Amino acid sequence: MPTHTVKLLRSEEIAHNTKAFYFEKPDGFDFQAGQCVDVTLIDPPETDMDGNLRALTIASAPYEKELMLATRRRDKAFKRVLFGMAPGDGIQITGPHGSFVLHEDASVPAVFIAGGMGITPVLSILRQAVKEGLKHRLTLFYSNRRPEDAAFLAELVKLEKKCDKFKLIATMTQPGESSAGWSGLTGRIDREMLMSSIKDIAKPVYYVVGSLDMVYSTNATLMDMGVSEENIEYEEFPGY
Repeated sequence: MPTHTVKLLRSEEIAHNTKAFYFEKPDGFDFQAGQCVDVTLIDPPETDMDGNLRALTIASAPYEKELMLATRRRDKAFKRVLFGMAPGDGIQITGPHGSFVLHEDASVPAVFIAGGMGITPVLSILRQAVKEGLKHRLTLFYSNRRPEDAAFLAELVKLEKKCDKFKLIATMTQPGESSAGWSGLTGRIDREMLMSSIKDIAKPVYYVVGSLDMVYSTNATLMDMGVSEENIEYEEFPGY
């Protein structure tokens, strides 16, 4: 896969301890919504045993002119260096790669189940689908601890209003710890929540993305509900 050196254009806070980083998009760089790139820091001022390379999902859509990556802050050398970058600083990206992409058959609904920063590939897919006017029926279950932890939530609300084929179901697992307040759904995404919003459980293709524990438990729940393993796509975010 090709490797490109790209410069940071800008960054912005998008949730608590969470930033979006906007990089130059190399000429001829094509990818499918939902794919990721390997990011390598260039001569970082510090490093640790985890090294200078991470796989990060492209959160922007293929039609956009910039590449946007988003991640939470962690007490790791890679994250400290990334969060300390200034416009003009560069990274290397290798890719794209990954198969976490929307299926082609628009007659089959898509159900996304995302926890935390697992929203990044889903955001890319949704942006592209709305831009292209795709006919898929799209449902997103999005779980966070608090509203202030929910990256891109405001944009997702706007997308739902803009696209009648997209339904957003956001839930908070620790709303009592929020300073912002929350009047929506609470608790984890479970069997009851899924069944209350999906009429034909076995029909959609499910895209599950989040922490290792969240992905495994959700997959087990879906299969217990009668969803074929072939209809479940998943991606684990280790949280580094």
